[in-house]
Amino acid sequence: MNYRTALRTFAVLMGMATTALAAPASDQSVEQFYTGKTLTLVVSADAGTPTDIIARQFARFFVKYMPGHPQAVVMNVVGAGGMVAASSLQSRQPADGTVVGFLQRNNLYIPLLDPRQSRFDPRKVEWLGSLNKVDYCMVAMTRSGVTSADDLFKKRMFSGATGFSNEDRTLPALLNEYLGTKLSIVPGYTGRGEVYLAMQRGEVDGWASTVDGLKQGDPVRLLANGKMKVLLEFGWKSPPEFPDAPNLSAYITKPEVKAVFNLFLLPFEAGRPIAVPPGVPPDRLAALRSAFAKTIADPEFQTMMKNAGFPIEPIDGTAVEQIVDKLYATPEAQLESARKLIFSPG
Repeated sequence: MNYRTALRTFAVLMGMATTALAAPASDQSVEQFYTGKTLTLVVSADAGTPTDIIARQFARFFVKYMPGHPQAVVMNVVGAGGMVAASSLQSRQPADGTVVGFLQRNNLYIPLLDPRQSRFDPRKVEWLGSLNKVDYCMVAMTRSGVTSADDLFKKRMFSGATGFSNEDRTLPALLNEYLGTKLSIVPGYTGRGEVYLAMQRGEVDGWASTVDGLKQGDPVRLLANGKMKVLLEFGWKSPPEFPDAPNLSAYITKPEVKAVFNLFLLPFEAGRPIAVPPGVPPDRLAALRSAFAKTIADPEFQTMMKNAGFPIEPIDGTAVEQIVDKLYATPEAQLESARKLIFSPG
């Protein structure tokens, strides 16, 4: 056997081996694959937070609609405003359909602004959708003397924050940069529970909270007894929960400033976007998307979420992709303005 013949023979044998290895996966149905498997939900927030609560309730129903009915396990992966979980989903988690990521809306634009976050690209993962929209508002302890939105421009206030790229830091930084508020931002807290503990200890005065985050735990008591107030809604209209709180439309009139704010606010429509790693086999991806659609249409799930204070306002994966496309179409001048904000410690 000469060299060329041997090489051809080797190539044929390798092709046969490859086909043999691939055959079981291609012959295995989606139901067969998921039977006896564990479906891991990577949640980019601490246990007990609204995101974690929503993810755990979603998981219970989601696996009911998955072929083979896998077991659901929640894995909390926190850090860098959700970017640690997002990066893990794209580059470290298996792409076989056994991992689903509950991410943060800032994951949709941070990679566009910060080259250090290149390990995650929202255009490359596969989106299932989002369960609800998110609103943010500025809250403060009344003992601070900051009891209205106008006070933010007159009095120094220490605002707690978690990840440097998370909205609870970037939104107050936007107020400082473009509206001239006097917020001293203190990042580095591990989660909302630690921020509220710091607020009650007097280490910080307030922070930027999600509106639904004010519906459970310490915030309910603090708002009820008047020790904390909602100062300002980070949006163009006030939320129904706090209709008397002023919103950004009362303070922003310049179109170019509104455009910069919209870069950060647009992802709120995607709330807590849900994705799977790139490369998930098409039949399993279709099953995951079908299970998502059936879960959000489940009357029992809808009622349970409403009763828990987290009514769903779902969008599908295509809608999340459209939001990402809009963000990545942002003019460079506005991106540069936003980058200065992201990289500024102010």
